[in-house]
Amino acid sequence: MAVKLERVAMVSMHTSPIAPAGTGDSGGMNIAILSIAAQLAHRGIEVDLITRAIDRPAVTEVAEGVTLHELAAGPVGELPKSRLPEVADEFGEAVADLAGRVEGRYDVVHAHYWLSGLATLPVALELGLPFVQSFHTVAAMKNRTLGAGQPAESEQRVRTEMYLANQASAIVASSSAEVTALIDDVRAPTERLWVIPPGVDVGLFSPTRTDAAELAVREQLAIAPGRPIIAVVGRVQQFKDQELAIRALAELHAMRGWAPVLVIAGDATPGDEGYAASLRVLATELGVRDDVRFAGAVSREWLANVLAAATVTLVPSRSETFGLVALESAASGTPVVAFRGGGLVESVSAGVSGLLVDSREPRVWAVTIAQLLDDAAGLETLSLSARHFAEGFTWASSTTALIGVYAGLLS
Repeated sequence: MAVKLERVAMVSMHTSPIAPAGTGDSGGMNIAILSIAAQLAHRGIEVDLITRAIDRPAVTEVAEGVTLHELAAGPVGELPKSRLPEVADEFGEAVADLAGRVEGRYDVVHAHYWLSGLATLPVALELGLPFVQSFHTVAAMKNRTLGAGQPAESEQRVRTEMYLANQASAIVASSSAEVTALIDDVRAPTERLWVIPPGVDVGLFSPTRTDAAELAVREQLAIAPGRPIIAVVGRVQQFKDQELAIRALAELHAMRGWAPVLVIAGDATPGDEGYAASLRVLATELGVRDDVRFAGAVSREWLANVLAAATVTLVPSRSETFGLVALESAASGTPVVAFRGGGLVESVSAGVSGLLVDSREPRVWAVTIAQLLDDAAGLETLSLSARHFAEGFTWASSTTALIGVYAGLLS
């Protein structure tokens, strides 16, 4: 007889699920965790979100049925991700203590990112609970696509991901590209792998946002009415390669004598502050500093305004396990130009929600962008089909699939 699913522990050790996306180490994973948790709670399943406390331990009701537990582990304050393995055992002990205090017991422990798995796999084994692992990014996948001078992911991470993949009751991936990496590089058992793409909030991200919203974006960022906007969204880091976007902008300027405005939304990931500063220097050296707006991290509401106001969104990342921003842009009716790599070939439907570029040469990107900007009718058609494509991805369907995985482990 199937066991009823009543309570789930979702663990995100290195970043709080409620941290604003685009700040620190917060990004698409945080959005996914919160969105799935809300859907689970809506279906009567209680969710405990568990993270490492930066300040003092705290318990916060995020929404009805969703509770955030910030647990002490290691010294007070931020810790670089490279040092978090040092406090994984202590964090795991705190999770075990919490599990012993909750009413009833957890039905499933779901770890997000390798650090969470490192800390809580022993807890799940000790308590005899099903253990689900979502990696979100895979070290071997990242190491294959590093740029010049970028450090490789640690050997500890590579080995830990292999261990977790072979010990987990189930592994949830967001794309077939991630599954391929998990099978080929991490040696994950195929029978425990599940592909569940993320969803998108098609109510928040919409092409029908008001003219006032676009006007507010243009006023705040000092962009003249009618001037095309190109958006790049995500934490500022070498791997996401905002440098390529600036170089493509300079190529556009050289080709046409003018350029759209490039809006870069997101803060520097800890450790990438130097890279973020170098982007400003580069824009000045290339003569396009006046055409670039560094917006920093923005709220979800403001991001929806930016994407709706943009003519095109660029995703120049070297690789993404999926690429949630591409989906949010498509939902906003804004076509995407993205690098053909990793999960981006699934989050961007070529010719439907945007275009995929095989090269990392700025000139090739500039030519691709120019083709879109110069074809008003084609751009409008792509905008409509992009929205339709995004409507096929919902958090409700992602959650239904995830409940199916949980239920299978319980039964």
